[in-house]
Order: sequence, then structure tokens, then C-alpha cells
Amino acid sequence: MTISVINFGCRLNSYEGEVIRQQAQAAGLEGAIIFNSCAVTSEAERQVRQAIRKARKANPDAKIIVTGCSAQVHPDMYKNMGEVDNVIGNIEKLEKSGYEFAIANTEKILVNDIMSVKETASHMVTSFEGKARAFVQVQNGCDHRCTFCIIPYGRGNSRSVPMGDIVAQARKLVESGYKEIVLTGVDISDYGKDLPGAPTLGQMMRRLLALVPELPRLRLSSIDAVEVDDDIYRLLADEPRLMPHIHISLQAGDDMILKRMKRRHLRKDALDFCDKVRKLRPDIVFGADIIAGFPTETEEMFLNTLKLVSEAELTYLHVFPYSARAGTPAARMPQIPKDVRKERAARLRAAGEKRLAEYLQSQIGKTSEVLVETEREGRSPHFAVVELDTPCEPGSVVEIKIIGADNYKLLGSALSLSLSRVPEREIAGIAGNG
Repeated sequence: MTISVINFGCRLNSYEGEVIRQQAQAAGLEGAIIFNSCAVTSEAERQVRQAIRKARKANPDAKIIVTGCSAQVHPDMYKNMGEVDNVIGNIEKLEKSGYEFAIANTEKILVNDIMSVKETASHMVTSFEGKARAFVQVQNGCDHRCTFCIIPYGRGNSRSVPMGDIVAQARKLVESGYKEIVLTGVDISDYGKDLPGAPTLGQMMRRLLALVPELPRLRLSSIDAVEVDDDIYRLLADEPRLMPHIHISLQAGDDMILKRMKRRHLRKDALDFCDKVRKLRPDIVFGADIIAGFPTETEEMFLNTLKLVSEAELTYLHVFPYSARAGTPAARMPQIPKDVRKERAARLRAAGEKRLAEYLQSQIGKTSEVLVETEREGRSPHFAVVELDTPCEPGSVVEIKIIGADNYKLLGSALSLSLSRVPEREIAGIAGNG
């Protein structure tokens, strides 16, 4: 073992995990396990701590470094763990000097004020270990203060990557053989507000697709429906390279809860957005993040959220029982019992599973182009998992006929295979989770 990077949480962490690897290697770090943590829920932090203890037992001589949002927000929690050698903040993790600090080991913690950061540094990443698709960071941080969310204190204020840097990164990834790029950030709907001329996310995407015509597939990470600009709507209508899959940062489907969350949208906004996009791109599928059991949520309020799953025809749900984050306004509101939160989350997941199963059944008999992630599995343009009936080259794009479905994935028979692939790296055993 030289350097092992273990990412938790969001797609932005997956991108930053490759930057961490580059910077740690440049610093000369060896024999290290770096945990790139998440702080979105207390359960996420518990999983990080559990993984650290397990890693220490299995690797008693390794240097264990913790970084990421949880390390930024709660550095002392990891400082007090005997298994941890160093704690590095969310800015320091992207700099060579952060790992030079870890090598010197004069102190245990290097975590600076994230709110003082004004720019997002551009890092050229040419490959993603164990991934068939590539990620490009377009933005970091968040200017909004939803009452349940601790992430702005781990990521800082919103800041955007210049368009030229994004285009250069995408072009390099395509040259390396990647056929799908995912635009990622903390709040990508806010893209460009801090840049000269204040370009929008849609304007950046149009420029990216125009200047990198050889890019076959572009995908968006989570967006806020009320912040979508006209250029994105035009791309959804006219650009087949933009994948027909949108993940909405929804959180709830009841107006009172949305107001108490301090969200930017109401229930009708979400429904109107889905209706508008579906008219432009009839085959579109939607995913959504939803929090179950937010403080003060009554059964009636919860049912408004539950009904929205079918009314908006949401296909992929990421459901989280509400987790109180110390220092957030929601943590001071009247709390819902944990067993009620879990029960409501289970009902939402059941509704999501039903919707997904219905969607998968509706695809039988159709053809699709699948990005292969392992020899026997890939993802459709609509982000459905596809089990392949014959081994295919990871990193390639396969035309398939959908011959069946179960509750969670499609079954596909390969019709043709692109000869291009992701070169110069070991991609056997790609996990395909992202």
C-alpha cells in the first residue's frame, strides 16, 4: 500500500479524491490511508469513524489522515480518535502543502477558516480510479443557509470555476477516453454569479458542448429546480448529448416544511418544473433528495411529500431520515421522534421502489446505449442500472436491447459495441457507483 483514498458522500468528493491522490503523491506521502469524509448526517459521520477504526486494525502501521466536510466542521472529534494521525481541512486537502504537513507531523490538525476562501482552485484530473465516467468540478460552496444543512460551514461560500478551465478539463478527459462527464459541485445551480459577466450554468454548458464536440455524454449532478435558466431548457429540448436524467434538490413536498427549511422553491414550483421539462424531453426521468421527519412535520405534511413522488413522477429517490446538525436552526426546532422519522423514510423508499419498478418495466423492448462500468453491468442514458447478458469492455458504450427487468435494474442484450475504451489504467472491477 502507498496511498489509499476512501471517499464518502457526494460526487464532488469523488472528484476531489483524485486531486487528493495527486497532491499526496506530489508531497511524497507513502503508506497512508486518507478518509475524505462527509458531514451531511450524523450517520455519515458514524460510518467514517467506523471505517477509520476498521482500517487501523487492519493496517496498524499506516498513517491515517482524515479530511473532508466532517473534518472541517468537527476537527476535534477526529483529533481525539487514537486511530487518527492527522486532520486536514477541506482547502488543505487539495494542496501539496497539506500532505507535507502530515509528513512532518509536528501537529495533528491543519484546518483553516473555510469562509475566507474566495476562489475555487482548478486541478487538472485526467483519470478516476475505478470509475467509467468522469467528474468535472464547476463550483464549490453554497451561499444559501437551509435550516437543516451544515455543508456551507464545511465548504464555504459559493465560488465558480472559470469556463475556460472547465472546457480544458473536459477536453483532457475525453482525450483520455472517457465518454461521459458529470458536472459536479455543492450548488451548481448558482454557477457563475461570482465570475466576470455572471455566466449561467446553462451558458457554460452550451459553451462546453460547442467547444468539446467529441464529448458523447454530459450529465448534471443535483440542481435546484427554480434556478434552472433558459439555456438549460433549450439544451434539454435540442441537445441529445445532455443525458435525459435530472436529479432535483427537492427535500420536501409540503409548503410549510419547505419554508421552515428555508428552501427556494414551493411544491408547485417542483411540479411545474417537471411538467415543463417533460414537455421538452418526453423521455426524461427525475430523481430527488427527500428528507423524512423534518422538525414540526405532521402526518398531513408528510403525506404531501409522499404524494409528490407520484404526482411529479419521480423515478430515483435518495431518502434520508432527518438528522439534527448541531449549530443549525432546525436542530433547535421541535424534533420528530426518531422512530417516526425512520418509518416515514421507509414509506418514501417504498414509494420510490414502486415508481422505479414501474419505469423499468416500461423500458422492456426498447434499445439503449449503455456506458459499461463492469464487464456485466452499466448505466443507460436515463441512469438505470443495466445487467448485460455478455461480458463487455468497461469504459465502452454498448448498444443494447432491453429484454427484461427486475425491481432494481434492466436486463440488456448487446447489439453492438464501441471499440473505444478508457485507456492506460486498470479498470477491471469498476464499482460504477456514481
